[in-house]
Amino acid sequence: MAFKFERLKVWQKAIDFSTGIHNLTREFPKEELYILTTQIKRASDSIALNVAEGSTGQTNAEFRQFISYAIRSAIEVVACLYIGRKRNIISESEFKKFYNQAEEIIKMLQGLRNSIQ
Repeated sequence: MAFKFERLKVWQKAIDFSTGIHNLTREFPKEELYILTTQIKRASDSIALNVAEGSTGQTNAEFRQFISYAIRSAIEVVACLYIGRKRNIISESEFKKFYNQAEEIIKMLQGLRNSIQ
């Protein structure tokens, strides 16, 4: 592994989470393609992308800022999950599964951010 972010467990979890969200959205109705589907996929991708971007060639302050962006993206995914559940697109079990994963990632990101001086 050549890049610093590849060794971060939170980045690895974010990649898996993004893949799970992508697979979840395959079942969304077509009318949501340019609405909720795109929004939740972009937000979930942004978690890992911000961790990666912030980890390389940045100052600690900049890295902390990118981790904050990743946290915001994870919160956006949670909001999208609520919308999907309210629209009866996401089942209760799917909601809980992805909500719990997002919560774990957010806690890991907060810990990482707090560890950066």
